[in-house]
Amino acid sequence: MEVKRVIAICQSGGEFLTEKDGTLSYRGVDAHAIDIDDQMEFDEFKLEVTEMFGCNNNMVFKYFLPGNKKTLITVSNDKDLHRMIKFHGDFATIDVYIMEEVAPPDVSNMPASRSSRTTLSETVVPVDASLDVVDFVGDTTQHDIPLNASLDVIDDASPIDAHIDIPTEISPVFPLVGPNDEKHAKGAQQWQNAITGVGQRFSSVHEFRESLRKYAIAHQFAFRYKKNDSHRVTVKCKAEGCPWRIHASRLSTTQLICIKKMNPTHSCEGAVATTGHQATRSWVASIIKEKLKYMPNYKPKDIVNDIKQEFGIQLNYFQAWRGKEIAKEQLQGSYKEAYNQLPFFCDRIMETNPGSLATFTTKEDSSFHRLFVSFHASLYGFQQSCRPLLFLDSIPLKSKYQGTLLAATAADGDDEVFPVAFTVVDAETDDNWHWFLLQLKSAFSISCPVTFVADRQKGLKESIAEIFKDSYHGYCLRYLTEQLIRDLKGQFSHEVKRLMIEDFYGAAYAPRPENFQSCLESIKSISLEAYNWIVQTEPQKWANSFFQGARYNHMTSNFGELFYSWASDAHELPITQMVDVIRGKIMELIYTRREGSNEWLTRLTPSMEEKLEKEIQKIGNLQVLLSAGGSRFEVHGDTTEVVDVDRWDCSCRGWQITGLPCCHAIAVIRCMGRSPYDYCSRYFTTESYRLTYSEPILPVPNVDITVMKASSQVLVTVTPPPTRRPPGRPTTKKYGSQDMAKRQLQCSRCKGLGHNKSTCKELL
Repeated sequence: MEVKRVIAICQSGGEFLTEKDGTLSYRGVDAHAIDIDDQMEFDEFKLEVTEMFGCNNNMVFKYFLPGNKKTLITVSNDKDLHRMIKFHGDFATIDVYIMEEVAPPDVSNMPASRSSRTTLSETVVPVDASLDVVDFVGDTTQHDIPLNASLDVIDDASPIDAHIDIPTEISPVFPLVGPNDEKHAKGAQQWQNAITGVGQRFSSVHEFRESLRKYAIAHQFAFRYKKNDSHRVTVKCKAEGCPWRIHASRLSTTQLICIKKMNPTHSCEGAVATTGHQATRSWVASIIKEKLKYMPNYKPKDIVNDIKQEFGIQLNYFQAWRGKEIAKEQLQGSYKEAYNQLPFFCDRIMETNPGSLATFTTKEDSSFHRLFVSFHASLYGFQQSCRPLLFLDSIPLKSKYQGTLLAATAADGDDEVFPVAFTVVDAETDDNWHWFLLQLKSAFSISCPVTFVADRQKGLKESIAEIFKDSYHGYCLRYLTEQLIRDLKGQFSHEVKRLMIEDFYGAAYAPRPENFQSCLESIKSISLEAYNWIVQTEPQKWANSFFQGARYNHMTSNFGELFYSWASDAHELPITQMVDVIRGKIMELIYTRREGSNEWLTRLTPSMEEKLEKEIQKIGNLQVLLSAGGSRFEVHGDTTEVVDVDRWDCSCRGWQITGLPCCHAIAVIRCMGRSPYDYCSRYFTTESYRLTYSEPILPVPNVDITVMKASSQVLVTVTPPPTRRPPGRPTTKKYGSQDMAKRQLQCSRCKGLGHNKSTCKELL
């Protein structure tokens, strides 16, 4: 008899939510797949799940019948398991939900209402006990920092006119645990006496509201505002007919709020009846703010779990997310206000670091457009001792208002990234790149031509030629490769694309035209279309054998990765703080490298010493034919090359491309009784390296906006850009050619390439 097989997708650690049509949906946090069949016993299945999730044996297994998302079926023995497989005989997978076996509470596990404070919440509707949905209790992982460490909150209640009696309530959040639960008491027991009775005084209405909220959480009941304004508050229990009531109002001639009337008796039996907890976004923020200082990546789902464990309150994801946003703003400052601080922030940068350039522009509606920053230490280091070589790249920001960071970096004498300038713009456009290059041009003056390594698109080709008239533009090989793969998408296998990319890179690095042509012929034998595409991309802009500028064998612009890592660490901060974090990173980088270079004893930087040593080791079998009175020499080895010492030139072109003498040149230089170090580019010396990092970046004091407004300066208003972060997970920018980095797929059955075992067509 044929054995029925199916894959069980086991899910745990989540919760069921009731949709508008009455169906249930499960939001899980962990899932594993298990192969099962109708010969498997229930104990065997249970044991495998237990080992997979690392949990105890007190588990309940549930599933939905095909086409029915309203009724959960329990699996508790062999017959149940076999029925489940039989019911899903026509399906490839079954969704199985793993829950802890606990007694279901008397209250609903429905998510909290998302209504505002002035909206009456929905009536609590108990979930049908037959669904067995409310018996799941989530993760209760302990954390070192107590959630209730800080209760410093902002007032989120808007005053209501004193003569308008509008019944309002805070959106309730329903408990998963009973009022006597130890874990709940752990977090809320400190608030048992937040309200003591008639005569108790509070410094403000806000303080009274917060105390009332804590009191309700500690005693597990929900309340409703009957009156709520700046000088009086009347509140009653939300349960219909319950006599609990409290009234507080302002004491005459003072700002104090005093409880005037209170009936402390409940007839609704607290949480056992119709009650929920009072929770607002500001309350959530006050609970998690202290922990957020030490855990900036505190996730909303973890906030939900921790608040449920500590206080017995079930938040939904959006309440946790909004609470985190409020807490972040309390800790970091306002995102909107940070944009308004830009005029003063730029002034502070140039005041504290003379010679720096920090400027910004806004649009007609005063919204932020772009910000340019380049510190004097970076400009000085680049102009004095770095190669006239700049890498341009863009980095998408994941901040609240999105945007893009445009970066200009250089290569120091040890071939490490040296930050020169950066710009934050509202979007990556041709116009913004043009503006960035204009600011870069005005920031420094350099006599020799500059070589830019950058994309050929985004208006850079035209802008570089227009602004830096005597410069050279070397196309970034990474961007060319990505464009080639996109244009050839779907036409070739991964292996064929990889071979073409290898030949493409070989053509770019080839020192002489004949080597370049050999690589192109190899591509042509694979694809005439790819060959024609490459020929039309102006090889004189990216191939070593034709490029007229000096790019020192640097083919890609991914030196911006350093800025990418810095921006990734600070993208959640307001714009002024993000820029200051980058400033701090550059300051630390300059100091660390300057101190490290003080220990170097070599004439060249370590990486250049290593490269020169490798060339020296190659001269053993080379023969030099000396020239009588001239500077040109023949060098014989595997090939015959011509070296012109006076012009620092070798026919192999290695000397010209790298800036270090090649093995042929070193053989000639030694025959002349000279040192190869005298024929190395000055940019590679330890002395130049130290000069690059000789100027420090100085701290920039925090912007005091109040003092600035009181000054005689004209206040410029800057508002955030209209763009906002879209919903969903932000995409991650990948650097380098992705197709080259991918592992070649190999079948474990036939050992063939380009497919795996599941798609293998070989017979077993």
